Order: sequence, then C-alpha cells, then structure tokens
Amino acid sequence: MPTPVKMPQLGETVFEGTVARWLKQPGDSVQRQEPLLDITTDKIDTEVPAPAAGILLKILAAEGATVQVGSVIAYIGDKEEEINEEREDQAETEASSEVTDRPAPSSSLPTSRPAAMAASDAKPEGRAFVSPVVARLSAQHNIDLDEVQGSGRQGRVTKKDLLAYIEARKQQPTAAQPASGAAPGEDELLQPLSNLRRAIAEHMSRSVRTSPHVVTIFEADMTAVVRHRAAQKEAFARKGVNLTFTPYFVAAVAAALREHPAVNSRWTDAGLALNQRIHVGIAAAVAGGLIVPVVRDADELNLQGLARTVNDLADRARRGELSPDEVRGGTFTVTNHGTSGSLLGTPIINQPQAAILGVGKISKRAVVNSAGSSYSAPVDPLLPSADDTISIRPMSYLSLAFDHRILDGFGADSFLADVVQRLENWGA
Repeated sequence: MPTPVKMPQLGETVFEGTVARWLKQPGDSVQRQEPLLDITTDKIDTEVPAPAAGILLKILAAEGATVQVGSVIAYIGDKEEEINEEREDQAETEASSEVTDRPAPSSSLPTSRPAAMAASDAKPEGRAFVSPVVARLSAQHNIDLDEVQGSGRQGRVTKKDLLAYIEARKQQPTAAQPASGAAPGEDELLQPLSNLRRAIAEHMSRSVRTSPHVVTIFEADMTAVVRHRAAQKEAFARKGVNLTFTPYFVAAVAAALREHPAVNSRWTDAGLALNQRIHVGIAAAVAGGLIVPVVRDADELNLQGLARTVNDLADRARRGELSPDEVRGGTFTVTNHGTSGSLLGTPIINQPQAAILGVGKISKRAVVNSAGSSYSAPVDPLLPSADDTISIRPMSYLSLAFDHRILDGFGADSFLADVVQRLENWGA
C-alpha cells in the first residue's frame, strides 16, 4: 500500500504550512529520509524528508498551496501500486478534523484577566485567521481581505478565494494601474521575490498600518561594558562562548522590562495584555532578509547563558536550522544594526509587541565631563566651566520605536533611561 506523505507538525504553535518547492516530481525515485520538499511557515523554510523509499507516485499539494498539519500532500510507493482515491479523501478529511479538534494553546497571562483579553490570545479562526500564502498574496496585490468572500470554515478566506477575486478584478475596467504593479521598463530587470522577502514586506507593512510609531533616542556611554567584555572575553572563550556586545543589551533590556511592564505588553481593544514572561527577540541578518529568533525567559539567564543562547540562535538562523517555534512568541525585540556600521536607526515594531530597541555602532567620541564649578557663585551646569574636561569615550546611540497607543513619551523615555543606566553602570 502506498505510503502517505503528510504535512508535518513544524512546531507547537504551527497549524498549517505552505509548500514552497517540491524537490522531486511524480515518477522520481526517492530514498527514505532524502529531502522531498521545502515547507515554509511564516519566515521559516524547512526541508521535509521522505518517510519511505520508493517512487513518488502523486503530489496532492502544489507549490504555493497551504495545507493543515497532518493533511496528506503526496504518496510514495512502488510503480505497480495504485492510489485508492476514496482512502485518499478519507485520510485528508480525518487529518483536517484532527487539526480542527485540537484544543487551542493555553495562555501565559493570568486567568483572572477579562475574558475578552483571554479570547484575544486564542488561535484565530474563521475570517480572523489568515494563512501565510493568503497574507503574501493580499499584500502583493494590495487587497483588503474584508472585501473577499471566504469559502473556508467560518468564512475563512482561502488561496482559491483570493485568486478568484484577483482574476475577477482583472476583468473589471480600472483606472491607471498603481506604480507598485507596473511592469518593468526596458531598462529594468525583474527579480522574483523570495518567500522570506514577501513575508517581511507583509509583516512590516502591517506593522506600520497597525501601530502609530514614535521614536525616542538616547546616548549611552559604553565604557563599563567595553571594559567588562575585554576582561571576560578570554574566560568566556575557554568555555566555548563568543562574548559579543549583544548579550549586554539583552540583559539590560530584560532587567528594565521587569520594572516597566507596559513595554512588555501588547494592545487589545479590551486593554493592555501584560506579558508575565520576558521573551526577547534578536534580529539576525540572513541570506535574503532578516529573521528574529527569540531568547525565552531572558531575564532568568546570566550573561554567559545569554551569550551562549544568542550565539546559538544566530548561527542556526544563518544556517536555516531554526524551528518555527523559535521565531514566535517574542514580547520585545532588539536589533543591533550597529554591527554593520550603522550609527542610528528607526526600526519598525515587530507586531504585536509594544516596542523595539535599535542599537547603533559603538564608536569613540569626544565627551564633555562636568565635574562641577569651583566658583562660589551658582553657575548653570550647561554653561562652560573651568572644571569641564573632555575625554574620549565609547558611545552608542539607542533608539526605541514604540507604539503610541500603549506608551507615551514619558513611559518610553523612562524605560530607555533605565536601559542606559544599567549599561553605564555595568558591574557597579
């Protein structure tokens, strides 16, 4: 009997996946555990191995199709074997029912909070649920999904619904085509978008549409951190840990988030959902884009634990070895754009978080130190004084982009001042 190939469970919070690319075609021979296809879910691309050796008899899910976990997407068997269409339909129906009946993941928020807030944490269903492929298509064609009639469960908009809507819209007479949809000119070369780039485009566009962004910028004297790193780098290396500056920022952020819970929250119509745990996302550059693996319970790790975890997540992100769950559930994000030489940035919030911290390059700058005036008459501290000195310090600009629905300037500034104070007094 042919062996069914099913959409794998790629993570505890992943309920469906999109077929990105088939590495084998019907009629090709495959070996057990040989890469069979690429699956994409949000920002993660994962190779799926063949569950058995034989011939790839039939593909049920075409490239670009989004299917539920457990659904049959192909069959492997011998050339002489035939696929029982009735059994095939029954298997897919059972798999779909199994996923539908699975209980929603439990919330990490206190059970005493309002029911409306708790309901907002449940896995979206019906029209509230948008699959990655539908999200990408709607962003690419600038379509408001509220305008599309959904044929899926509870009115959910499927890829088939969206493609039909797009085709129907093409048949209608329209005004001039928007610039974003214009065909390449004779001096232009069209570069196809990767799944990762489409996902980033959709996520960033949605963030700007969702949150009123405001940015506040502080300057941090990194002398204490630079000295500590220079003193500890060799000891960390003997334990197999590369001590970079990023763990220091994560540690300072995690400690400050405990004191400023609103920054570790998300917006809901019922009120602020305050996260009881601190999961810090670390933006990491990968081939073709950016990915944000998450350091879970960052406030419970010491500097060595943070350094080891940050290095591991960044290395596996660049190798494409992260699981979908490792890029989900962040409550705050740090992006160290200074590693590429950038002095100052205004990052976009990683939805549905309240804020994101941008870290600029640490560079030497001349700093005025006011030791106080020796004059007997009172002098404004901002006026030049004979007691002022100029020194060379390693400085860094920290920019906090925050959701103005959740935070006002004072709250955001208080949090960022806390982060700066912890960095400037590291080890004190």
